Amino acid sequence: MFAKVNSLGLNGLKAFAVLVENSVEKGTPDFKISGLGDASVQESRQRVLAALGNSGFDAGKYRVTVNLSPADVKKSGSAYDFPILVSLLISMGEVQPPPDNSAFIGELSLSGELAGTNGVLPMAASAKEQGIKHLFLPEINVKEASLVRGINVYGVKSVAHLAALLNGGEKLTPAPPYIPDDSCYSKAADFADVKGQENIKTAIQTAAAGFHNLLMIGPPGSGKSMLAKRIPGILPPMTFEESIETTSVYSVAGMLDGKAPFVTSRPFRAVSHTASAVGIIGGGKTPMPGEISLAHNGVLFLDELPEFRRDVLETLRQPLEDRRIVITRAQGKASFPCKTMLTAAMNPCPCGNYGSEGKCTCTPAMITKYLGKISRPVLDRIDIQIEVGKVSYSELRSDEKGLSSAQMRENIEKARELQRKRFAGTDILFNGEIPPSKLREYCPLDDSAEKFLQSTFDNLGLSARAYDRILKVARTVADLDGEEIISRRHISKAVQYRSLDRKYWQ
Repeated sequence: MFAKVNSLGLNGLKAFAVLVENSVEKGTPDFKISGLGDASVQESRQRVLAALGNSGFDAGKYRVTVNLSPADVKKSGSAYDFPILVSLLISMGEVQPPPDNSAFIGELSLSGELAGTNGVLPMAASAKEQGIKHLFLPEINVKEASLVRGINVYGVKSVAHLAALLNGGEKLTPAPPYIPDDSCYSKAADFADVKGQENIKTAIQTAAAGFHNLLMIGPPGSGKSMLAKRIPGILPPMTFEESIETTSVYSVAGMLDGKAPFVTSRPFRAVSHTASAVGIIGGGKTPMPGEISLAHNGVLFLDELPEFRRDVLETLRQPLEDRRIVITRAQGKASFPCKTMLTAAMNPCPCGNYGSEGKCTCTPAMITKYLGKISRPVLDRIDIQIEVGKVSYSELRSDEKGLSSAQMRENIEKARELQRKRFAGTDILFNGEIPPSKLREYCPLDDSAEKFLQSTFDNLGLSARAYDRILKVARTVADLDGEEIISRRHISKAVQYRSLDRKYWQ
């Protein structure tokens, strides 16, 4: 007896079709799985047999051969448990074949219940593209899968529940589309609560408006971390497409809440300096997303930047340029998006008081070694570098409210609207993403700005990358002013935002 059912596999965020074929014969009991499956796929035999036995079905008397097609593509994970079990039940004549264009994904527990599966959202989206009309999966994953419109999603509790659905004992009723409620939207702290630092808020507003990378340097207690944590609250709300992209990353990483499986607020990922390169970039035997991908469409915050291992920081260089990370393994490549706003904070020296009113206890050699952990290529990829000073007593005691998150968000939205119109019909979304070949087109300068930029380039010995970054930041400064032509004051502001590397790293 032979049966086949559709399923899906996952490589990074890319799902692919898998046909699960099952042949059942009488004879010496045996159970073989072919099709280039890893250890977790091979262990599916024990889970399937135990789930069947504990659900009242006996498959131990058959010679079972399962093939996962295409057989030349590496397959991993436990999501093949469910389709293997379904194909076996059909071959044994225990259940009726499912409706045409059906697919199955899910992990089995030994009791016969279905357990949650990672990566359901990208697999559901791929199923729709492949023409699948009906998707059967664990009940806990139903909300996540129903985010994909145009496909019928059925939640299955157990093997017995599946048999009731396919044999007509229970009506096949697709789950309603999941719509997140207000509780799914988190609220970030308000910049109005930050005392002083108005010039720093303006710089952060510029960074957020153009999605530019940001570095804050200042002594301990100056509020660098407090400022960084408020950045997601001034970024524009996520679009549905952005939420789907980010949710897909969290789905693959197994970090979704089954009750509210939709990322609706921009991520803020604060990473410890003890993190490894794999932890930040992603990787593993079966490639998984790292912190830079978990911060997709949001903020990646690296506090105490010089405390990170230098080789870890160097791995960020290419992903920050490409907005995508590709992990290569022997069995193939996995790709994850990482369109993130890098925000970093650091002290100016090991004791933290260099250049401030406090007494610095560090020797020049100690300071040089400390700052030398951050290479020039990494610095060149940080568009805006600002110095955060200590807040005075009078500022702390003042009742005057400064620039609020609502005001900053309003200014940023206006600048973003100009960018949307400017980049309509292209793949560019923000000023921070303008490629070098398009800088002349999108960053027109008046005569005074042209002369000032030329003299600055010659006098400061800027690199080509620094020149590009200054133009992009100046473009954003002009957008916040509502001006299309970049003037000298816009270039001057952008150059100021690039001055700290010369102060501390010369």
